[in-house]
Amino acid sequence: QVQLVESGGGLVQTGGSLRLSCAASGRTFSNYAMAWFRQAPGKERVFVAALKPSGGNPRYADFVKDRFTISRDNAKNTVYLQMNNLKPEDTAVYYCAAHLYGLGYSEARVYENWGQGTQVTVSS
Repeated sequence: QVQLVESGGGLVQTGGSLRLSCAASGRTFSNYAMAWFRQAPGKERVFVAALKPSGGNPRYADFVKDRFTISRDNAKNTVYLQMNNLKPEDTAVYYCAAHLYGLGYSEARVYENWGQGTQVTVSS
């Protein structure tokens, strides 16, 4: 098991930026594929971005391409989500997830470890 703690959420205006962080502890972070998901009120949790253990071949949901960037620092056991040009429809709770020896899949069901989430609110 790996424990995940997200931070960096908050309130931002349309067009603004935020950087989310997810700090991992408990197991070898570099063995885990990492991903971000989000859940808006009354909606299902959806995939946002994922990264292989090595940090290569990032995968993104179509609705965040060219606006969001996922990255990781294995030396700091941390994965990041840089969010630019935010829109009101990006408002959601953002969750960090980890998949041991994963390949950066977009399916939530494969991720064994989840953080508690961090709220992102984009005002219009």
